[in-house]
Amino acid sequence: RPIDPITVVNSAEEATIKLFEQAAPSVVYITTTTQRRDYYSRNIYEIPSGTGSGFIWDAQGHIVTNFHVIQNAFRAKVTLSDGTNLDAEVVGTEPRKDIAVLKINSNIPLRPLPIARSHDLKVGQSVFAIGNPFGLDQTLTTGIISALGREINSVGGVPIRDVIQTDAAINPGNSGGPLFNLQGQIIG
Repeated sequence: RPIDPITVVNSAEEATIKLFEQAAPSVVYITTTTQRRDYYSRNIYEIPSGTGSGFIWDAQGHIVTNFHVIQNAFRAKVTLSDGTNLDAEVVGTEPRKDIAVLKINSNIPLRPLPIARSHDLKVGQSVFAIGNPFGLDQTLTTGIISALGREINSVGGVPIRDVIQTDAAINPGNSGGPLFNLQGQIIG
């Protein structure tokens, strides 16, 4: 029996495919370790402590993620979309805003993602999240902006105001990953 080719249904689907193909290479997977001391031998060893997502901010190797992704980490590693695994240095944190900046040194040219202003957003606008939920790399979820101006508590103990609420599926491991508008610009 012949197999029918897959066809793109409409221009919205084409735009979503294009957004993913252009943005996904700039979304990274972050793994962290912490140190523990063996109770009996007193030896210190590293154990996995967390995972998350992040995105390439600039060509110099700065990676933006959430602070809670790297909080209490002894070491952080960044995995690029091509599978390259690189050590990352924490160069900046703001726990009150749940933001962290890592730095990697890569011989591979890095492509930063475009950004947009978030003060023009509207409830009902389409949004797209790319991340690494449950360690599954390069996952795209879609949704809409459900509400604007929400408030959540940061790991730093102060409220983060003007948070974007979305119904796009966000799971453990998505933290630190970008939220895009239909034009492929980061809005959150």
